[in-house]
Amino acid sequence: MAQLQRVRGTQDLLPADTSRHRIVSETARTIAKRYGFGEIATPIFEFTEVFSRPIGEATDIVSKEMYVFSDGEDEKQLALRPENTASVCRAVLQNGLTQETPLKFFYAGPMFRRERPQALRFRQFHQIGTELIGPAQPQADIEIIALGAEILDALGVLKSCEIQLNTLGDTASRQAYRAVLVEYLSKHNEGLSEDSKDRLVRNPLRILDSKDEGDRAILAEAPVFDDYLNEASRNFFDSVRRGLDALGLAYTRNPMLVRGLDYYCHTAFEFVTTHLGAQGTVLGGGRYDGLMSLLGGPDMPAVGWAAGIERLASLLPDVPPEPRPITVIPIGEAAELPALKLTQQLRRAGFIIDLGYSGNAGKRMKRANKINARVALILGEDELARGAVMLRDLDGGEQHEVALADVAEKLEPFR
Repeated sequence: MAQLQRVRGTQDLLPADTSRHRIVSETARTIAKRYGFGEIATPIFEFTEVFSRPIGEATDIVSKEMYVFSDGEDEKQLALRPENTASVCRAVLQNGLTQETPLKFFYAGPMFRRERPQALRFRQFHQIGTELIGPAQPQADIEIIALGAEILDALGVLKSCEIQLNTLGDTASRQAYRAVLVEYLSKHNEGLSEDSKDRLVRNPLRILDSKDEGDRAILAEAPVFDDYLNEASRNFFDSVRRGLDALGLAYTRNPMLVRGLDYYCHTAFEFVTTHLGAQGTVLGGGRYDGLMSLLGGPDMPAVGWAAGIERLASLLPDVPPEPRPITVIPIGEAAELPALKLTQQLRRAGFIIDLGYSGNAGKRMKRANKINARVALILGEDELARGAVMLRDLDGGEQHEVALADVAEKLEPFR
């Protein structure tokens, strides 16, 4: 029988991997709380229209990348979430939270996309993210970017990142620019890549983000978005930049940083590193004032970001080693139950304790070395008769007898 394999594009997170993932998510959770963001957890699957309505049936995410399946009870189409913003907005609407703004949410969890697996790009991947729903002011954009920078700084990643910033303008500005961009690109349709020809019909602004050399040559002579920004859009973007300057957050203007969907507006930003090759974006987001209404709710401004945990975990500097355990070694059958009781008492006192299930003293000591134990507590018949345990320092080799009543106190230096 063939050996079972994990599905292509997925990964097994072994303890060393989960340790790095946990550092990312717990650091982000702690700092988000300082900014007043409460944690939200939505289901990992939703009715498909939660994603298809705002993203669009014709986009690659919906048509090619979403994992869609039928609910056996009522035959409704369900989808594993490819991202979490739409789920959070659905939760706001369904739970009647639209009158309680500003709403500040943090999340962490798995997402799913059926795309071609490559380095640090998985079919099941994990994200942290934030959503700030309600404020229309540029101060919200500034705060959300500052929060992302604070988290990356705490992880030791910010120094290797560049903040790239752009404006998508308001709806009027974007529609004016879209019209002239489509007119220009239509004249060069034959020279566009196949992806860009497709995008010209569905979401032409995404062509600005193309990496194809032929597309880049055509775009070099394209109309400039800034020429079509109205005064309100310019003022909004100027306020965001002044706020980032005041906080000492350096950024680079990237006019090619775009979002293809119509509900995005104003600020778009990414934190980009050169340490991950082509997959350089570690955190990205922007303002999406039009999403709530697409989901059937009222017009509600919002801004947020998401970051890949796998990418951030790969960038972490040296991760502190896990605390070393203390091993309890009973010698002889009579010591088994007392060792079990001692183990439980010490765990309740907050110590990391390993108790082997079988084997003589020699085998148990080999296990202690294998798990890099710091201390061994040895219980034999003689020690039990004296109400004591032998405490052995596995680094230095010294050992001495300790009364059972004093074990927790004597272990404090090895916690």
